[in-house]
Amino acid sequence: MQPSIRSKPFYKLLSFRILIVLAYQIIAIVVGWHLYELTHDTLALGLVGLAEVVPYFCTALFAGYAVDHYSRRLFGVLACLMLFFTALTLLVLSLGYLSGNPALWIYSAIAFTGVARAFIGPSYSSLFALVIPRDQYARAAGIGSAVFQSGLVIGPALGGILVGFAGKSAAYGVAASLCLAAALALILLRIEDPASAPSTPIFTSIAEGLRFVFSNQIILGAQSLDMFAVLFGGAVAMLPAFINDIFHYGPEGLGILRAAPAIGAVMTGLFVTRYPINHHAGRWLLGAVAGFGVCMIGFALSVNFWVAWVVLILSGVCDGVSVVMRTTIMQLATPDAMRGRVSAINGIFIGSSNELGAFESGVAARFMGLVPSVVAGGIMTLVVVAITAKKAPKLRRLQLHELH
Repeated sequence: MQPSIRSKPFYKLLSFRILIVLAYQIIAIVVGWHLYELTHDTLALGLVGLAEVVPYFCTALFAGYAVDHYSRRLFGVLACLMLFFTALTLLVLSLGYLSGNPALWIYSAIAFTGVARAFIGPSYSSLFALVIPRDQYARAAGIGSAVFQSGLVIGPALGGILVGFAGKSAAYGVAASLCLAAALALILLRIEDPASAPSTPIFTSIAEGLRFVFSNQIILGAQSLDMFAVLFGGAVAMLPAFINDIFHYGPEGLGILRAAPAIGAVMTGLFVTRYPINHHAGRWLLGAVAGFGVCMIGFALSVNFWVAWVVLILSGVCDGVSVVMRTTIMQLATPDAMRGRVSAINGIFIGSSNELGAFESGVAARFMGLVPSVVAGGIMTLVVVAITAKKAPKLRRLQLHELH
């Protein structure tokens, strides 16, 4: 057991993180319910992911460049304000003040969310390295993961409760308020930005970041593993369909299931905060992703709501180990001057896979059926783990002390 981390800037940064995660999760769960009410179409749910990932993908590398060359905090505040605009647009739509096709309005608002998300990851990653000593990265990553996953627990539950008891407009209004609170948390963060990366042409700088990632087997292997696992194995986007068609619950049930993986991840984050995983990091990462794939298969085959809930909690335990290991590896292996760009590339690998995975899940469910599509995704996750273990031996044999 190691002593606790005492850093006021770090805890202010964590405040920003949980507030923005709460806002994003409330928007995500309310939009899913809102859209399924309008369409009753699994493909429409998948298109939400596509609407977010396209602008995210187009913006992420430029966001990483901006964070490395200018103020880390400024772009975090900007991201909060963009997400606030999304929530405000959805609030106005839910009140009936926008004419036209409501589904198109939803997709347009979610596209703006993709731009906001492109700046959140690089800003947080760069600020993390400024407020935490290098020898405490592993423990701080565990705390950060626990806080992040707590937002994933509270956000969906709060979103479901708000929709069920107060309506969609109230939920969107709460999300908008949380965005402003997150911006304030960053404004109150007192840090001194280090010297920016040397001024180079934007595309040259982005190419430098890409070369670093693609030439580093450990970082590339960890990012690819998580990307393909989420792309094929994620079932979160299909939860409204499972709730309506298989478990026959209302929006409260959607919030409960959406929060279940995060409950498991919080448990993992709290555990590794006190007992960091310092040995056999590569094996832990591979085993955790394989466990996630098995859990997705188990969830798809569940016919009882609470059995599915338990399986999703176990999937969160596995995902929590994966997140902590990947975050620690990325922080230790990345030079300070490249954190924004590497985080942006990581975001493209990991963040975009969530939305592309949602689109893939919607298409697969349309053509294969809801349950078979999730089972097939879990099997593909296991295949990805096997391929990564073989093709990235440095990652498989990795010990964290090798990166210090």
